Amino acid sequence: MTLGTLFWLFTAGFAIWYWWRAKAIKDSVLQAAHRYCKTMDVMLLDDAIYLRGIWFKRDDQGQLRVWRRFLFDFTSTGEERYSGRIVMLGPRILHMELDPHRFS
Repeated sequence: MTLGTLFWLFTAGFAIWYWWRAKAIKDSVLQAAHRYCKTMDVMLLDDAIYLRGIWFKRDDQGQLRVWRRFLFDFTSTGEERYSGRIVMLGPRILHMELDPHRFS
């Protein structure tokens, strides 16, 4: 095996690992969004969340973690669409919020 072959194998392995890990995180955030919407008495639309921001930030202990911001759409009346946000730092959800909306 040449050094170039090892490089491409490592790159492919890293890409597969990253995709697998990102999918697991997105699935857990989707479940959290479902639970949050249920407790707030609104309906999650499209059964989807969207990664809208990724960065590196330090947590309370000073460790460098991946910061992620996800968006999702919800409705309270079935007629209008509103946005919600979930912010993660590392494996923890820091913040969940819904835009101001009408109550049914």
